[in-house]
Amino acid sequence: MKDPRLRMVKKWRPPYDVGKFSKDTITKIAEDVVYLLATRGDPRLEGPDWERIFANSIGAKWAPSNVGLDDVILGNCAWGAKTVKNNFPSKAKKVRLISGRNAPEYSFPDSPTKRVNVDPDPLGEKVISIWNERVSSVKAKFKHLRTVVLIKSNDLTELALFEFETALFDPDEIEWQWNEQGNLEGYDEEEIHRFTWQPHGAQFTIIEDVPKDRVAFKIKLPGQIDKKRVLREVGFNESWITMLPPRED
Repeated sequence: MKDPRLRMVKKWRPPYDVGKFSKDTITKIAEDVVYLLATRGDPRLEGPDWERIFANSIGAKWAPSNVGLDDVILGNCAWGAKTVKNNFPSKAKKVRLISGRNAPEYSFPDSPTKRVNVDPDPLGEKVISIWNERVSSVKAKFKHLRTVVLIKSNDLTELALFEFETALFDPDEIEWQWNEQGNLEGYDEEEIHRFTWQPHGAQFTIIEDVPKDRVAFKIKLPGQIDKKRVLREVGFNESWITMLPPRED
């Protein structure tokens, strides 16, 4: 039997297929990275920079979120944006994506989190449930939820880009164990390392495979724009400065 045709399906379509970035999107990303290098003077591209750059490249709204899963919004689709450093972005096969603070002792009061006498599997299940709850809360607002990742070289001249549907994880498919550093590691049914949780700082990291069809490209390193030239172009002078009175306590 064929799937029934529904009138609402068309309204739920994402802006584009997962990972199918347009040429215009890549050009706009390259433009913003070149502009950043030319004006900032150092190859520094932080998370908020990437969120803004990606939002601009697809014509979306940049809306930084406390959850960190829906920082970019376009219609019924939202994205969490991540950056990862790698010496050779085009050759990267795996990346470690930091999802932020994940504290079972807060979400589950009286939950022990230190290695001593703590069974790793129940604790790991709580870590996953916190992640799943965050994802579910965002999916309740958007029909499509994705994560877009920028892999960047140290000088930002080589970049790789991919995205995937942000997923819920089945805790029954993950086995947890403590490593020598006292961190919790989660392994899937094929015994592949997929998650790391650190009691110190409660940081949760997801290890993601980089697809073979990721988009990778190089850009030419621009010269830095002279500061005096910029100030001259905008017409800066001492009249722009207004001194303020002492604070009244």
